[in-house]
Amino acid sequence: MSTRIDRRFAELKAQGRAALVTFVTAGDPDYDTSLKIIKGLPKAGADIIELGVPFTDPMADGPVIQAGGLRALANGQTLKKTLKMVKEFRVSDDATPIVLMGYYNPIYVYGVDRFLVDANKAGADGLIVVDLPPEEDDELCLPSMKAGMNFIRLATPTTDDERAPKVFENTSGFVYYVSVLGITGSKAPDLKSVKANVNRLRKHTALPICVGFGVKTAEQARMITKDADGVVVGSALVSAVANSLNKQGKATAKTPSAVHKLVAEIAKGVRS
Repeated sequence: MSTRIDRRFAELKAQGRAALVTFVTAGDPDYDTSLKIIKGLPKAGADIIELGVPFTDPMADGPVIQAGGLRALANGQTLKKTLKMVKEFRVSDDATPIVLMGYYNPIYVYGVDRFLVDANKAGADGLIVVDLPPEEDDELCLPSMKAGMNFIRLATPTTDDERAPKVFENTSGFVYYVSVLGITGSKAPDLKSVKANVNRLRKHTALPICVGFGVKTAEQARMITKDADGVVVGSALVSAVANSLNKQGKATAKTPSAVHKLVAEIAKGVRS
């Protein structure tokens, strides 16, 4: 069964170009502004949307995304509200894939079976759960695949040729290659290393490989997509939200457009 993610990558392959995957935190800085941001992403140039599920202890995220998550949580964002947001997005867009990215704790508390039913109904297409390794596939990965959702796995510079087959065994949709060691947004990717590792990982999977963590500019995106099937931009977009807020930390009229403008710039790099 093909998913929206599978179909999107097939379309992009036919067009001969890479994907721009955009990460924003659900509910940052508030529900209504966040929904406006998400609804405008496809028109700005996003091919796939990664929607961060805010969590109190996001160990893989750098200070920028942590701050975005805290803003969202302070304004009452929950997993239930995040699914509502996906459902509202789907009213006007049935084509753009949405991947929920976060940690296992909120899903575990929600209840795995109930979560998969509700996520499917809302119109989510895939999951990235950064703290569930392949050894824990029975927890969520296999049930989500059975429910028709893609389970997207992270590979890193330390995913060697011995480990890669295990990592990719139940991965679907695409592979998210983490281009730097450490947390999100902490440093710029080393393009030579990215190229070598993407080409090495291709020996282990036929899935598209998207590169993220530390990508901030159109030029970085352009260089990375010479070798990868997509690029993921997150911290730069969450920074755009933060920089658009007023002194009280509230959204302004410029908040959605600040994000969309940056997405449009990076999309030009990807498409060139």
